[in-house]
Amino acid sequence: MKWNRFFESGSAARISAAWAGMGVALGAFGAHALKPVWLSRPEGLEIWKTAVHYHLIHAVVMLVLALYGSRANRLAWGLMLAGTVAFSGSLYLMATAGWKALGPVTPLGGVFLLAGWTALACQPWRFSNRPDH
Repeated sequence: MKWNRFFESGSAARISAAWAGMGVALGAFGAHALKPVWLSRPEGLEIWKTAVHYHLIHAVVMLVLALYGSRANRLAWGLMLAGTVAFSGSLYLMATAGWKALGPVTPLGGVFLLAGWTALACQPWRFSNRPDH
């Protein structure tokens, strides 16, 4: 019941939009403020770019699901949020702090992302044409 209210109140759409905005901010932060980090850890820049890329793609999909998806698509939304936090989050930390111990978290996040896409593929016809939030 609370999960339904979360979507119907527009909270999922607001979180998705904020998540997308955070992806843009992190992209800009990585391109400008982290230049000194990339001088000492040049491989980190490519890792950061990958994290931002996946973050932004999934944030946009989450926003579309929050605005237009049906109840059947809510599982995909949750899996994509968890996947992005684990996948991109671990990459952000590995790129900047060099926390190699987070390496196993990245593929786990990827599994969540794939599960989200699979959940969406199982119910692709369930989109409604109404932005009811």
